[in-house]
Amino acid sequence: MIGTLDVVVLDCPDPRVLARFYAELLGGEIVGFDDDWAEVALPFTDHRPILAFQQVADYRAPEWPGQDVPQQSHLDVKVDDLDAGETAVLAIGATATGSVTDTFRVYLDPAGHPFCLISPND
Repeated sequence: MIGTLDVVVLDCPDPRVLARFYAELLGGEIVGFDDDWAEVALPFTDHRPILAFQQVADYRAPEWPGQDVPQQSHLDVKVDDLDAGETAVLAIGATATGSVTDTFRVYLDPAGHPFCLISPND
């Protein structure tokens, strides 16, 4: 195991609105928010993983069942050490995107879906 699932992130135009919707739908609790991010803890998870909602400029809703505008989400995977985690995910087929901060790094899975490795204090 390289890490643990920490966050499932959905792109959206208004994080607070979507967080309220999913908190009501799933019986969760909004545990954090700011202008472009909101988090919902689910009652059956002991607060991890959480659902998060990320504001995206010029958001376009997915088209279903078509894929002209594909589904928009990504996983955050918590690792103890970002360097070791990076080595491990690259070894199993991930691609580094070059998007790096002190607390997270973004990669693409073999099919091109983005996911993040995040540090324990993120």
